[in-house]
This record gives sequence, structure tokens and C-alpha cells, in this order.
Amino acid sequence: MKALVTGSTGFIGSHIVERLVARDYRVSCLIRKSTKIDYIDGLPVDFVNADYGDIESLRPAVEGVDYIFHIGGVTKAKDKRLYFLGNHETTRSLLAAVNKYNPGIKRFVLASSLTAVGPGTGTEPVDESIPYHPITTYGRSKMEAEKECLANASSVPVTIIRPPAVYGPRDKDIFEFFNSVSKHFLPLSGFGRKILSFVHAYDLADGIIAAAEHPKAAGQVYFISNEEVYDWKMLGDLAKKALKTWAITARIPHFLLYTAAGISEFVARIQGKAALMNIEKARDGVQSNWLCSPAKAFNDLGFKTRLSLEEGVANTIEWYKKNGWIK
Repeated sequence: MKALVTGSTGFIGSHIVERLVARDYRVSCLIRKSTKIDYIDGLPVDFVNADYGDIESLRPAVEGVDYIFHIGGVTKAKDKRLYFLGNHETTRSLLAAVNKYNPGIKRFVLASSLTAVGPGTGTEPVDESIPYHPITTYGRSKMEAEKECLANASSVPVTIIRPPAVYGPRDKDIFEFFNSVSKHFLPLSGFGRKILSFVHAYDLADGIIAAAEHPKAAGQVYFISNEEVYDWKMLGDLAKKALKTWAITARIPHFLLYTAAGISEFVARIQGKAALMNIEKARDGVQSNWLCSPAKAFNDLGFKTRLSLEEGVANTIEWYKKNGWIK
């Protein structure tokens, strides 16, 4: 089987490339000329340069492949337009190229996000029946990418995967939380419990490939996550255990979180950079429920996650320490 992976050099994409290579796929990676390939350097893959704005340039990438894993996207941007350019427009261009140059493709898989749907209410997880209600620009851009896939479902066999919070080796976002704990500070948003779903990158990669290969998944949307209900305090406690350290728990009022996010966004704008923390990320952070149900994926695909949160946190922190991210 031949597969094309976008976002192949990033956190999730690199794990998918490794899994595909291990399953004897012939893998092509769609990259820019300036892309660093550290995570997949040395793997037996082909590299293809293309411009999403030029459908003709995408022909060598999409032609003749059995599967496309569209993992690449924009999670941080200097302005809102760039989210839609990096998440929606790239999806539209790839689908147009597939329709034109590879109408017999077996599956087009989009890595979307729980944020495309939005948070849950009360303590109930969202599932695939919940209508879209994204609360951030990133979430809305992922929603539009999903709609683009579904609009093409009659001509392209699409599958949409919505992960919740993803952690694991190479992740740079939840890493900041682990790094803070390693420095004896466990920050928590607000004073109420914030429940959420997690999935380790290894399990997510396996779930995405399982969905791509399963005939029942064509035209479907799935949440891939662990079944359990977690919160940030639980994650922090497991991090302390894995790090063999102590940390002071600090509850940060929501207004202070928004204030810090606003300052970070203002400074980044002056510097011409994308802010690591901004108002919309703060809006995500104050929500009390980011739970999703993986029941449909478990039932349709027979898929189960393998790593418990404790095992996954230990694995992740071990990688951070081995690679010098945490001292």
C-alpha cells in the first residue's frame, strides 16, 4: 500500500509515518523545502514538495497513492485568517487534487479536533451526534475542514478523526505543563474541576490507521481517545510520580488566566510572532468539560487504546528526559 502523509515531520504526523513504515507501507511525505525532518530522518520514505495553492503541483503527491493522511495544519497563528488558510484551504486543495488526479483512492483521512465540535455540557462527553459549536477560531477552521471533507464524500471516501488533548513523545504543548511540574509548580485553571479526555500519540496513530483501513469507516467521523474521565490534577499527580518530585498546586483564577493571555498575545503581536498563549487558548482553558466518547470507534472498528494515562505519562516524561527537554 502507498500512503501520503501531510504534517509528517510534526508531533502526530511523525508517529503515523513510523507506524505506516512498520506496517510495510510505502510512504510519501508532503513537505516544504524549509521543513526540518528530524523526527523521520533515516526512515525509508519519499519526500514531495508541493504548493497547496497550486493544484497541479499536488499531482505528484496524490497520484497513485492508496491512502492520504492529512495531519498537517495550523494550531498557532499571528492572525485568524491563517487558521483557515492552514486548516480549511489546504484540505480543500488536497481534495480537489484527489478528485482530479486520484479518483480511485481508498481513503482520505482528516485529522480534525474535538475543538471543531466544542466543549461538552455538565459532565457528559460529546459524541459524533453533537452539532458543531466551536468556541475558537482554530475550532471553526477545523469545522470548515470537516465540512469540506463531508461535501466531497460522494466522490472521495473520507474519514474524519477528532482527537481530544494529545500527549506523548515530541509534543510541545502539554510538555509545558509537565515542565512546570518538573520545576515544582502545578498550575490549575480556576477553582472547579476541569474534566477532559486524553489520548497518547501512539494510540492515536494506531486509531487513525485502523480507521483508514476499515471499510465501515468510509464517510464517518470518529473520536479517538481513552475511555476514562480525567482532570488536570490527575495529570499533574501522575507527572509528579513519574518525575519522582514534588510540586506546589496553584489555582489560577480565570481572570488572571485571561489577563496573562492578553499580555502574551499583545507582546507576540509586537514581535510579529504567533503567541503560545492567547485569549482563545485561555477560553479553551477555562471550560469545565472537554470530554469526548470513543464508543463509536470502539464499536465500529474494534479499536481500543493500549496505554493507560499513568503508563502514557511515564513513557512521555521518560522521552523528555532522554532528549534533554526536562532536566
